[in-house]
Amino acid sequence: MAANMNPKKNPMPSQPPKIRARNFQEVATGYTKDIAMDEAMRCLGCKHMPCVSGCPVNIHIPAFIAKIKEGEFEEAYQIIAQSSSLPAVCGRVCPQENQCEKHCVRGIKGEPVGIGRLERFVADWHNTYVQEPPVRPEPNGYKVAVIGAGPAGLACAGDLAKKGYQVTIFEALHMPGGVLVYGIPEFRLPKSIVRKEVDTLRALGVDIQTNVVVGKTITTDELLHEMGYDAVFIGSGAGLPRFMGIPGEFLKGVYSANEYLTRSNLMRAYQENSDTPIMQAKRVAVVGGGNVAMDAARTALRLGAEKVYIVYRRSMEEIPARHEEVEHAMEEGVEMLLLTNPTEILGYNNPEDKRDPKNGFVTGLRCVKMELGEPDERGRRAPIEIPDSEITVDVDAVIMAIGTSPNPLIKNTTKGLEVNRRGGIVVTEETGATSMERVYAGGDTVTGAATVILAMGAGKTAATAIDAYLQEQENE
Repeated sequence: MAANMNPKKNPMPSQPPKIRARNFQEVATGYTKDIAMDEAMRCLGCKHMPCVSGCPVNIHIPAFIAKIKEGEFEEAYQIIAQSSSLPAVCGRVCPQENQCEKHCVRGIKGEPVGIGRLERFVADWHNTYVQEPPVRPEPNGYKVAVIGAGPAGLACAGDLAKKGYQVTIFEALHMPGGVLVYGIPEFRLPKSIVRKEVDTLRALGVDIQTNVVVGKTITTDELLHEMGYDAVFIGSGAGLPRFMGIPGEFLKGVYSANEYLTRSNLMRAYQENSDTPIMQAKRVAVVGGGNVAMDAARTALRLGAEKVYIVYRRSMEEIPARHEEVEHAMEEGVEMLLLTNPTEILGYNNPEDKRDPKNGFVTGLRCVKMELGEPDERGRRAPIEIPDSEITVDVDAVIMAIGTSPNPLIKNTTKGLEVNRRGGIVVTEETGATSMERVYAGGDTVTGAATVILAMGAGKTAATAIDAYLQEQENE
């Protein structure tokens, strides 16, 4: 079969911008069989496999694409599943342009192969046409507790379950998935996809207990010493939102992106019969430039906002969100206020509310314009305020999407667990081992907010280390 030497990847079929901006259905509709096979033909099957070096979970990319070329889609899925517990998720939300596709040879003189789009196609094909559950391995007699059912915890649990470990995941929320269900919107990652991936882990024997807040309901020490678990993996994420500390952040209509997205994504506040309220703002400013900021801005549009701004203190070249997410946001009508930094949230008090002078409502966002200074040792240019450049943006809601920190609950209730000055659990990078024997950690609870695939990679690393440790103990 001749290679497809088209320098551009096959476009992803999607809903038209004006239509999708007002519904919560998935934006990208996915490759068809013919498109997927045509895109697969763009892969040169490089023997040195540079793309694999960019994958945090080391998927054998040329091998699964070769199966797509042959129309053997289930075989392609099985190759991916050897390395990834969440292929349908990763095919949708991984920043492939900065990872596997960044190293693709086809990207030197054109666009790289659409690796992420092909992974999504294969996973969706499997989920649609294959109903047989995975084979559950024989138990090996060991019990491992996993704290948190987010990407790191699910990846760790999946790898251990495949080796015969009895794995129990303890999840604080009422639904497993972590950031996949509370943080990433339905239009980017349908929750039915997450449920399907989680069901696959359950079929492998993973027990998921929800509404269990480790640090309150039970403690890490109790898991190890009273409940008989041989090892614990902490993947509790980074759910503590950050604010700027500017005046007006206590006004009504100011949200952290975590709260705003959780209300919409997990609690379905956009549905008429939802018990969870959310403000139907008309003019919204989202502060920040990452993927979470784009998610919040695009969610605000779908909740009925007439005008949505992204307020980011650097330029488009520095914006950290995925290119695709920025393009989708702009296509849908989100306006970019770049080189702009908030200094105060403006508001007025409701005269009928006498309880608290802070019970005012947002009326605007005061900002200053910025310019970029000289590059630092990392090559990053710091934003510098331009004198006498103050502007006011007319808004009735402000969403802060400037990052999150690791949840402090577990570190505050676990003696002997070393953390760094940012609150992240300190681990040995090669293994995920913490300062406590038999306790491992990975994902955002270690690094702070990062990507789904990096969290999964950390979960896999810890699973390998836990297995090696327990098998070594058995052989002594």
